[in-house]
Amino acid sequence: MGPLLVEAFRYNRWANLHVLDVCARLSEDQLQLTAPGTYGAIAATLQHLLSAEGRYLRRILGHERQINERDPFPGLAALRTIAERSGDLLIEAAGRVGGDDVIDTQYGDGRFRLNLGVVLLQAMHHGNDHRTHVCTILGTHGIEYGDMDVWAYGAASGAMVALGAS
Repeated sequence: MGPLLVEAFRYNRWANLHVLDVCARLSEDQLQLTAPGTYGAIAATLQHLLSAEGRYLRRILGHERQINERDPFPGLAALRTIAERSGDLLIEAAGRVGGDDVIDTQYGDGRFRLNLGVVLLQAMHHGNDHRTHVCTILGTHGIEYGDMDVWAYGAASGAMVALGAS
């Protein structure tokens, strides 16, 4: 799809790893925190996010997912490893999927022809949505999580470099 989409998925990978690193400092009790309007507990939300990335990758690249959200919580170290791999694969997919690439897939009770670009966009949206849920929970409970926006990614990745005062 192009270099901008590849960069967007580099951000997605970085943001997933950032939130997982923040949550790695939490206690088991804190991983069960929630807040109104969010998906659920922090641990369940992170597991759901990465399980969904696996489903998207199965549709796009044919890869079997590494985690299922119905499985017992594997711990944050395991989720980080999964996030690294799924992040790399989504970056690869963003560079390979063309505007006309489609698959025939089952969804619920129906069969659909689905543009793979839409699957990639859903992966991006879904990640942002659930990372926001985790940050809402953290903020609600007074837990700092740092900057996770695209500007922070730009600074962390070297895509934005300070030149000094003007």
